[in-house]
Amino acid sequence: MSKSGNKRKSVSTQKKNPGKTLVLYTGIFIVLLVAIFLINKASTDKEQDLTRVSELPSIVNQPVIGNADAKVTLIEFGDYKCPSCKKWTQTVYPELKEQYIDTGKLKMVYINTLFHGAESQLGAIAGEAVLAQNVDAFWSFNKAMFEAQPTANHDVAWITEEKIMELAKTITPAIDLQQLQNDIKNKITLPEVEIDNKLIDKYRINQTPTVMINGIIIENPFDMNTIKSVLEQELVG
Repeated sequence: MSKSGNKRKSVSTQKKNPGKTLVLYTGIFIVLLVAIFLINKASTDKEQDLTRVSELPSIVNQPVIGNADAKVTLIEFGDYKCPSCKKWTQTVYPELKEQYIDTGKLKMVYINTLFHGAESQLGAIAGEAVLAQNVDAFWSFNKAMFEAQPTANHDVAWITEEKIMELAKTITPAIDLQQLQNDIKNKITLPEVEIDNKLIDKYRINQTPTVMINGIIIENPFDMNTIKSVLEQELVG
């Protein structure tokens, strides 16, 4: 009786094993599907990061820093009211400047992107007015503007004519402050700002900062690995 019972138990156990095996293989299959999905997604994301525009933006009369004959051009579409632009200027830009701009491998261009209304426009007009006097002074002004952007409350209205003139007094090389003030009041450089607006529309820029390297749009402007990979690729390409 006992042996018969043991035998029935053994048979019953064997009958359950195929079910467990099916569950095991089903689990493995699901894991494989998830892995394939993640790999495909990563591959798609990578392709999106490396999307190249069909026509390079014109950089005529735009502020340029670095070797004019550099093989690689990086364009930053930025806004002085944008907190992410401030962060990019303080974290990503210094590394790019040291390793690529200062070594003559890269030139960088800044294009005004007016996503924050009247203050963005005022800052852009001022920047273009400084540029009209001296391109080196523009980059000093550009840095000063982002440093002046409030960290705790960037939404507060801080880009004013008074603030701009205060910052302009600190930049080098020195510029004609009276000329700058007149240009700002009379919006002399508004046509240059409008040129930037047309570029924003043409290239469908929808976030700041947007980084473009030789026409390749970098989806995440803070991804230094991708930025450097693209830079190196373009340098040897």
